[in-house]
Amino acid sequence: MSESNPLNITILAGGISHERDVSLRSGRRVADALTNSGHSVTVLDPGANLLTTLTAQAPDLIWPTLHGATGEDGALLSLLETTGIPFLGSRGPAAALAWNKGTAKELVSRAALATPPAIVLSTETFRDLGATDVLEHLISAIGLPLVVKPAQGGSSQGVTIVRTPGDLPRAMVDAYTYANTALVEAYIEGIEVTVAVIDAGNGPTALPIVEIVPVDGVYSFEARYNAGETDFYTPARLAQDVSGAVSASAVAIHTLLGLRHLSRVDLIIDAAGTPWFLEANVLPGLTETSLVPQAIEAAGQTLGATYSALAAHALRTQ
Repeated sequence: MSESNPLNITILAGGISHERDVSLRSGRRVADALTNSGHSVTVLDPGANLLTTLTAQAPDLIWPTLHGATGEDGALLSLLETTGIPFLGSRGPAAALAWNKGTAKELVSRAALATPPAIVLSTETFRDLGATDVLEHLISAIGLPLVVKPAQGGSSQGVTIVRTPGDLPRAMVDAYTYANTALVEAYIEGIEVTVAVIDAGNGPTALPIVEIVPVDGVYSFEARYNAGETDFYTPARLAQDVSGAVSASAVAIHTLLGLRHLSRVDLIIDAAGTPWFLEANVLPGLTETSLVPQAIEAAGQTLGATYSALAAHALRTQ
C-alpha cells in the first residue's frame, strides 16, 4: 500500500482490561506510523455504542489494538464481522482458541509440537477440592520449579515462577487476580524468544526472532514495558538450525490456530535446541518497547510500510 492510495482507518485502543494503558500506547504508535504513510486515521476508545459509531464512521478498515479480554477473547472480533467493515486480525473463533492458553496448548500438543505439560484449574475447583491438597498434588505431579499464570491474559500479568513449595499459594492468588482460571505449567529452563508471524499477502512468514533477556531474570510486566529492564537481541543469538526450527514452529502454530494477518508466538528453547510453545498472541503489543516492531525493523522494514501492507492485505481477506 503506497501513500498515493490512502485509507480511512479506525484504530480501536483502550478498553477496560488490565492492559488498557498498553493498548492506548499501541494504538498511538500504530496511528503515527499509518498517518506518516499517508493514511487518514481515527483512534477510538471502545465503549457504549461502539458498533453504531463504527457503522456511522464507515472506515475502510478497522485495526484493533485492544489487549486483554476486551479485544483478544474473540467476542469483539466476532462482533466486528457483523458490521461488514473489514478489520485487521484474526476472526473471533480463532482468537478464542488462542486466548485460552490451555486450549491452545492442547491443540499444539496434538499436532506433535512441544509444549510444557500443564494443569488448568478454575477458582471453583481450587476451592472445592481443598487448596492445600491441590497444591501438594500440583507439586507432586509437575515438580519444581513450575510456572503459574492466568489461563487467559497477556503482558506477563499474574505470572510467577515457583521454585519452593511456600511460593505456590501466593502465585495462585496472583494468577486468580487476573482470571478465574489458572494454568500451572512445568518450567522449562532455556532461552526465551518470541516470533512475530506476519501475512501481508504472501502467506504467514516469521520475522527475525527476538531473544528476551530480563535484567533480573524474570520477564515481568514491568520488565516488558519499562525501557532498560530487559535486553533484547534481534535476531536471536541462535544456531542456524535452531533458528529455523523456532521460526517453523511459530508459523505452524499460527496456521494451526487459524490466526491471520499478524500474531506473536512465545516459546522457550531448551538446552537440546527444542522450541517449546508457551502461548500465542492474536493482538500483540505494538508499543515503543514491544517486540513485534523490533522484529519488523530488524527485518529491514519500516513500521509504516509494513502496517500499510498489512492493511491492504486485510482488505482483500475479509
